[in-house]
Amino acid sequence: MRIVLDFSRLVRPRLTGTRAGLFTGITVALYPVSVVKTRMQVAVKDSAEKNAFSVIKGLLKNDGVPGLYRGFGTVITGAIPARIIFLTALETTKVGTLKMVEPLKFSEPTQAAIANGLAGMTASLFSQAVFVPIDVISQKLMVQGYSSNTRYNGGLDVARKLIKSDGIRGLYKGFGLSVMTYSPSSAVWWASYGASQRIIWRFLGQNSGAEKFAPSHAQLISVQAAGGIIAGATASCITTPLDTIKTRLQVMGDKGQTARQIVENLIAEDGWKGLYRGLGPRFFSMSAWGTSMILAYEYLKRLCAKDEQT
Repeated sequence: MRIVLDFSRLVRPRLTGTRAGLFTGITVALYPVSVVKTRMQVAVKDSAEKNAFSVIKGLLKNDGVPGLYRGFGTVITGAIPARIIFLTALETTKVGTLKMVEPLKFSEPTQAAIANGLAGMTASLFSQAVFVPIDVISQKLMVQGYSSNTRYNGGLDVARKLIKSDGIRGLYKGFGLSVMTYSPSSAVWWASYGASQRIIWRFLGQNSGAEKFAPSHAQLISVQAAGGIIAGATASCITTPLDTIKTRLQVMGDKGQTARQIVENLIAEDGWKGLYRGLGPRFFSMSAWGTSMILAYEYLKRLCAKDEQT
């Protein structure tokens, strides 16, 4: 099946802002999973919070439901500008890449994987300038007071103390690892999504020659949701070790730990599986967030296409 859309229509400010707001709503629903994942990744050897259920139980016992939203204010503040940058770069790069690979006569899944993967990686690179400081501040708030981590009086207090101790670079702690984590993760996610969608359509008997094929709304949602789940599973399994190292570096960097020391400590405490701390919540987050996001994303693309036709 071949569905052709002019992606350049989707970078209009009004539509991009709408999508960014919609994705921010998805972030609200799934934010507690990020808190659980982060606390699991920074847990010390003798911590009682060794799994997701114990983390949730401890947070609810000590702070109630607000404990599941530690650092949320900081994240939501930076979410909209970061998403606008991400989505604009994503669509712009995707259009250019598709034009570049079409003459090479690759199969549709391969073309989709290349275009989506490069677009996802580029979009992530552009958005890191906004995202990394937000990530550093929010993660410090997520684990404050936990395993002897410093307590803070809100996001501004975190930023003030980081700048005072390390200058502006304190807000970009772990920037290199963030780029190494999120750019490949984004590339793998979008490449897996683009390729898996087309493979699923082919499996359902819709090949590239079926130009007049008009899938039902239910079919579209099912295939897009399946693609989002496959993409989330693939990306989380490949990039969780880097995410664990990045998180511990950003949260524990003020204790003098380097990336190498973090890896050595994780392996000493839990063996190689220590690098996969938080895999369950991260897999759930990437699959659930990705599936919700892609359904909203594709829905708005269809609205845009209809708008252009009227």
